[in-house]
Amino acid sequence: MKKLSWVLAIFLFCVSTSLIAKQNYKLKRINSSITLDGVLDETHWKDATFIDLEWEVEPVEGVAAKVKTHAWLYEDGKQLYVAFKAYDPNPKNIRASLRDRDDLWSDDNVILMIDTFNDERTGYQFYVNALGAQADARMTDYGSWQEDPSWDAIWDAKTQITNDGYTVEMIIPFTAVRFPLLDGVQTWGLSLYRNMPRDVRYQYSNVQFDYDIKCSFCQFDKVTGFENATPSKNLQLTPTFTALRNDTRDISNSWESGDTEIEPGLDIRYGISSDAILNATINPDFSQVEADTGQLDVNTTFALFYEEKRPFFLDGADTFETELLNLVHTRNIADPDVGAKITGKSGSHTYGLLYADDQQSALILPGAQRSKFAVIKEDANAGIASYQLDYGTRDNLGLLVTSRQSENYYNNLASFDGATYLSKQDQITYQVAYSDTENTDDLVTDYDLAKNQTGHALSVKYERDTKAYDLVASYQQVDKDFRSDLGFITKAGYNKSLLGGGYHWYMPKGEAITDYWVSGDFDITYEQHGDRLEREFEIYAGLEAIYNINTEVGYLTREAKYLSRYYDEQWGNLWFSGKPYGDLRFTFYGRIGDRIDYRNAELGDSLYFNPGISWDYNDYLQFKLDHTYSEMKLDDALSFRVNLTDFRIYMKFNMQSMLKLVVQYEVGKYGDSPLDVVNLISKERDFATQLIYSYKINPQTLFYLGYSDNGYAESDEQNLKANERTFFTKFSYAWQI
Repeated sequence: MKKLSWVLAIFLFCVSTSLIAKQNYKLKRINSSITLDGVLDETHWKDATFIDLEWEVEPVEGVAAKVKTHAWLYEDGKQLYVAFKAYDPNPKNIRASLRDRDDLWSDDNVILMIDTFNDERTGYQFYVNALGAQADARMTDYGSWQEDPSWDAIWDAKTQITNDGYTVEMIIPFTAVRFPLLDGVQTWGLSLYRNMPRDVRYQYSNVQFDYDIKCSFCQFDKVTGFENATPSKNLQLTPTFTALRNDTRDISNSWESGDTEIEPGLDIRYGISSDAILNATINPDFSQVEADTGQLDVNTTFALFYEEKRPFFLDGADTFETELLNLVHTRNIADPDVGAKITGKSGSHTYGLLYADDQQSALILPGAQRSKFAVIKEDANAGIASYQLDYGTRDNLGLLVTSRQSENYYNNLASFDGATYLSKQDQITYQVAYSDTENTDDLVTDYDLAKNQTGHALSVKYERDTKAYDLVASYQQVDKDFRSDLGFITKAGYNKSLLGGGYHWYMPKGEAITDYWVSGDFDITYEQHGDRLEREFEIYAGLEAIYNINTEVGYLTREAKYLSRYYDEQWGNLWFSGKPYGDLRFTFYGRIGDRIDYRNAELGDSLYFNPGISWDYNDYLQFKLDHTYSEMKLDDALSFRVNLTDFRIYMKFNMQSMLKLVVQYEVGKYGDSPLDVVNLISKERDFATQLIYSYKINPQTLFYLGYSDNGYAESDEQNLKANERTFFTKFSYAWQI
């Protein structure tokens, strides 16, 4: 009987293992193209490789999908062809709009994910919503799953909504992705998804994912084929033309027209080998077309972070990223004349080199309690080099070197990092860095810095992730003289230890609440010389429910040092996001409690809230409204009250053509502040507007025509009116040779 039980156990284990085994598909080679129209009427689609998205991923993992989704794939040696048939019993409930690129995340959409090197660490995503809007992203998993939607490739897709759902056709040129040049067949990782937002968000896939396994790439199915496929060795030339004029309003209230600035430029992208890409730019257009989302720079002692949006820096940007310390933030390279970059992957080796000049050096001076911003007005050269070795099943080691130099200044940095998997759920990541800086005399005088600064940084993190619970322990130490002038390190001169974890519960299918969780952590931070900087405990509880509700409440308490005093801070916060109606989405973040008022170095009563709403009025017109309110009082006396409103309208004429309006308005009221020697309540107002027409054939072939202005008033007595305005246009065209 005992022997029989062992046999039965082994049999059940084998059966359960086979149920979640990877599928291996043979990709068909068909030497015929398609008419890209979203209609699956070509006869050779029936000969393509068929894949069934039979598993539900969300809200319940690993059960059979409630609706059918079928996919077909084939290649012809130069392009990958993909078709989806997304069945829907009520096609009128399909949620989608004509959208700008990379803005379809809440829509009905289908996704192709491919791991072209089959290294189970990197890959590409291609999204299409039900009306044909596109999105794409690079994805990496060296220690945690990361998606970078700023990566843009040239590919195409069309869709059709039918009486039983919608269909999608995609054509992805092999020049859009990187993959190895091998003799014979290749094997790629493959995962197909369908997102179906209804009362909750349903997600289906061909892969039966196991959330008790930390990695996702290693669970992808495999597709074999691509024999004699031609990788990216194409030459792409993208000339650009930018013209703008800046006007200012003088004291007499008259506009003074500025000179019209005309800037031609050229971007070059060339596949120098089967897996390495050269990017070069001459007189580059690094203008940022759309305004950043507004952020309040009030009652904070550290620099605000803004995303990189410029195309030259975005292509292959993940090559220079590290897991624990942000040592490369290319927005620090502000105004270059030339730039060049090589990024590539060969087998288990990933490498990158970047060079750009700059007309000045913008840098962050980190400190234990605050950071400062400085500019060195000298022509500078910036260089970055990175290398990563993948070894074992999931492990890696990396090296990074950055350097910025001008006539009287330099900052050099070297870093070593890695990730080691202890099991399918457990991982250790680590990083150590060293910097060497020589400051200009002005920096030494103005910011009380040493002429030469050297320092180390160390970061170690352990994580255990399972479906039910997660644990984390970390330690980070940054010397007071450590500087990463090409990165985003705002805090230095401290060491921090953290312990945390959380537990997750999942409800049966069909419940109004789909899942809920609790999490929390405790951390303690010391200054380099030994005084305690901060001791903090925080706890959170949240849930997901019907109407796409995601909400979380939290409580934080900490003893924090500012200047030479300690303060007992505590506050509660609430996050909410939901779509009670298919085309209407609400978000809200609020926080109330006792926080340090850094203007007065006192503990004050703080109130902060940030509601937002987005509304798809129809397929062509969308509205987004975001408001931020921040208030601080000291014994009922006002320290500050700031309101910031960000309003945006998007009008799509078709999938290529769009008109966009951005309006930002800020009002700040500031009370008595002994530190700033302000004795009267003051009021400040400013605004900015932007109107842009865009026509995009693809991410590199586009046309912009726009207008922007801004104004500022220091009091109610001053009229708030524009004092600066800009007219601009931009044109670029991508030739692939």
